[in-house]
Amino acid sequence: MDRRVFVQILVGGIIAAPLLAHSQAAKRIWRIGILDLGLPRLFAAFRESMRDLGYADGQNVEYDVRSAQGKPEEVAALATGLVEVHPDVIVTAGLLSSRSLMRATTTIPIVIAAMGDAISAGIVDNLAHPRGNVTGISFLNNELSGKRLELLKEALPRLHRVATFNDPTIPQSFYEATETTAKLLRLRLQRIDIRAPHDFDRAYRDARKGGAQAVIVLASAFFDAHRGRLVELALQARLPAIYHTREYAEAGGLMTYGTDLVVLFREAAIYVDKILKGAKPVDLPWEQPTKFELVINLKTAKALGITISQSLLLRADEVIQ
Repeated sequence: MDRRVFVQILVGGIIAAPLLAHSQAAKRIWRIGILDLGLPRLFAAFRESMRDLGYADGQNVEYDVRSAQGKPEEVAALATGLVEVHPDVIVTAGLLSSRSLMRATTTIPIVIAAMGDAISAGIVDNLAHPRGNVTGISFLNNELSGKRLELLKEALPRLHRVATFNDPTIPQSFYEATETTAKLLRLRLQRIDIRAPHDFDRAYRDARKGGAQAVIVLASAFFDAHRGRLVELALQARLPAIYHTREYAEAGGLMTYGTDLVVLFREAAIYVDKILKGAKPVDLPWEQPTKFELVINLKTAKALGITISQSLLLRADEVIQ
């Protein structure tokens, strides 16, 4: 081979090699796993936020979505199956899904988009210093549970007996905080545990039989997956109820007080972006929302024959007419 030709080929190869490597790196498609108990609208907000950060579905990111469609008994198997395909990051929400993933992997990064009191749930010991492969966003649901009962009492001054819908898989500190507030307000609580969708009808029947005048639905991803049914049954039973996130009020629930979950799921995308760029979960402290909103559905109040005081309406962040 002519020496000049050989040198040209050699030099060309040296120049082309890093360009080819850069091209291959640029074409990498990240794989994001999603374990969804049954909250597709919220995970859609997460994916929208990922697009805003430059992750185009099918171009540089692919999503492997495993949804239990509101069936808690399917979560563990779905978590195991998701881990087996080795995604780069897994995003989830709620205690049941989070624990299932933590049992299935100690190496794949897990971002929890929404968790009520991660410390009391045993997910982390210190929000500022995550452990292992898990980080995310935790909201102070113990304190908020008591505040919701106060708001319910303010909306219904003659209230003296409240049915409390409890998901046994969530931290029982939520119920304990509610119970503490109930004693201060001299309210009697009727605790009703709900483990599966077919328990909803029975729960409302038990509430009516027990003389409940209203219902407080404790924060639960399982309940969120069935919020439409919970609200529908509350209206049928003519029981005013308060919930933890605005989606319930938008679906027809009387009152909600808590953080906007859509904002939390969008924030989770920032965690994922940092991890894909090289950060480790232990380097990303848990965040806590600082804004909480009161939403009142005035249309539902009128349908139930309830008059909400002007002072409470003025404090509401939103009133649905």
